Amino acid sequence: MKRLFSLALLTTLFVAATGVQAAQPDTGLTGCAAKRSAIENQLQIARDKGNSFEVSGLEKALKENTEHCTDASLRKEREQKVLDARHEVAQRTKDLDKAMKKGDAEKINKRKDKLAEAKKELQEATDELDR
Repeated sequence: MKRLFSLALLTTLFVAATGVQAAQPDTGLTGCAAKRSAIENQLQIARDKGNSFEVSGLEKALKENTEHCTDASLRKEREQKVLDARHEVAQRTKDLDKAMKKGDAEKINKRKDKLAEAKKELQEATDELDR
């Protein structure tokens, strides 16, 4: 069951990454209902564009969401994502500190960029908690 849900989630993410502008859920919805609404909106866009591949993937994602998504499981998944992002920020901070001790300007800049990206992902994960 979790495997199917993950597959549906990956399919949805793939569709969003292939150039289709991610549709926003209807206002006032949270949790699985918001997720379902966003998938339905994406599905309508894909149908309007006549993209049968996207339609197929989104229909599968919608079915998985309807059958397996619970607000509790979604919340737990999102909380885990926040924890993982916090761990990543901590690791990137340590990496930056090491680079600063060595004094290599190029490595310091790389580490700063990676830390900034990790912080951005943490903020996105935190924002996602309330949706």
